[in-house]
Amino acid sequence: MLKTGHACNTQSVPGFHILYTLSMPSTTTNRDLALLKLVEEISACRLCQGKIPEPRPVLRVSRKARILIIGQAPGTRVHASGIPWNDASGNRLRSWLEVEPETFYDASLFAIMPMGFCYPGKGKSGDLPPRSECAPAWHSKLLSMMPNIQCTLLIGSYAQQYYLEHKFQTLTECVQNWQRFAPDRFVLPHPSPRNQLWLRRNPWFENEVVPALRDHVGELLKY
Repeated sequence: MLKTGHACNTQSVPGFHILYTLSMPSTTTNRDLALLKLVEEISACRLCQGKIPEPRPVLRVSRKARILIIGQAPGTRVHASGIPWNDASGNRLRSWLEVEPETFYDASLFAIMPMGFCYPGKGKSGDLPPRSECAPAWHSKLLSMMPNIQCTLLIGSYAQQYYLEHKFQTLTECVQNWQRFAPDRFVLPHPSPRNQLWLRRNPWFENEVVPALRDHVGELLKY
């Protein structure tokens, strides 16, 4: 459930679907309208047409958001529902953050901007990687309209390789160096059930990184 004063909008054009949540004040400013216009442009994006099963961008943005989540790309369940992280991966991510769904989906608190906005399709061993067109085309524009972001979660190797200045050999090496980036940025493995073996082999992650992440997120959500 969204708090009073938040607008949940579904933008549909032939062949496209985008669900976005904007934290709209009682008096809408030109900057609010500019963000809305940008999201509508993303909803009509055809950069990957013919390269993915169906363009259905999924993101949640707000000028008020304090925490930004940059993951990979929607899976089949999110593609169908239009709700980001509405799956087992999302359940684990919310557990790591120690937040309830109502808080997680409050766009004035959490913005969700994946590396690929649309479901990329199936490969031989799971979903295909996020399309490479999305981030260069849209991320910087969205970031410029979210001035209150105080912490960014880089989830998975695609987000980490794109946004981190230092390039690590493996995701494990990157996450082991989490203190190098925290608290402004937290580097995390993907919370997919497919990564259960990685979590068992690297218990330090849930013993060291997750508590630090929870503490910082909790501080940002206090006010």
